[in-house]
Amino acid sequence: MWGAVLLSLALSFSALAAPRSKVAGCDISEAKIDLPTNQTTLAPPKEQPSFIGVGVGTQNYTCGANGQYTNIGAVAELFDISCLYGTPAFGVIQDPLFDEWKNAPASVTPQIIISFLHPTKTPVILGQHYFIKNPVNETAGVSPKFDFTSQGANAGDFEAFVVAALAIGLPAPTGPQDVAWVRLTNVEGDLAQEVYRVDTRGGQPPPSCTPGSADITVKYAAKYWFFGGTVARKD
Repeated sequence: MWGAVLLSLALSFSALAAPRSKVAGCDISEAKIDLPTNQTTLAPPKEQPSFIGVGVGTQNYTCGANGQYTNIGAVAELFDISCLYGTPAFGVIQDPLFDEWKNAPASVTPQIIISFLHPTKTPVILGQHYFIKNPVNETAGVSPKFDFTSQGANAGDFEAFVVAALAIGLPAPTGPQDVAWVRLTNVEGDLAQEVYRVDTRGGQPPPSCTPGSADITVKYAAKYWFFGGTVARKD
C-alpha cells in the first residue's frame, strides 16, 4: 500500500521538472539562493555556489537533566539537485521527500525515497553529512561535517570535505516544527567556505522529555548550498 502511494506521488511530481540532458553536475555558477526578504539575520553568500544538494536523514537528540532535548548532531545522505535548478521541482522537492520519509517504514532508506521521487529517477549521491569531534577544540563538543570523499563524482578526492561551525541561525519561516535555517563557516577542508541549510522540513524534537530517557532521532529534509572552496565537481 505504501509503495503504491509513493509511486503515485512520484509520477505526479516528475511532471514538475523540465527535461534535462544531465542528471547531476549542471552549471550552477549563476544560481541564487532564495532567502526570506523580511530578515537581515541570514545574509546572502559572497561567493558563487559550487554544489546544491537535498539532505534526507535525522536530527539526533539527548534528554537533559532539565527535561529538554539537546541536539547532539545529525546524519543525512546528500543528493545532487543541481540539474533541477530553474525548474518548478527545485523549489518544492523537499516537501514530498519529507512527507514520505517521515511516514516510511523503518526498512526504507533515504536512497529509496529519493529514487522514487526525484524527477530523473537516477539521483546522484553527493556525500554524507554527520558530526565529529571539534577538530580545533575537542572539549567544545561536536562539529558538522560534509563528506564527499567516499561516494559520488568526487569519491577518492580526500580534500572533498568541510568541517564547519555555526555562524548564524534563523528560525524556519515555515514554523517551529522545522529546524532552523543556518549559515555555517569553514573550520577545516576544501569543499566549501560557507554552507547554507535552507528549506528545512521537520527535525524538531518534542517539547519536553523525561531525564534519563533514551536518545531519539527525528526525521528531516533540507536543501544544502555549498559556496566557495577549491573542490571542483568531477563529472
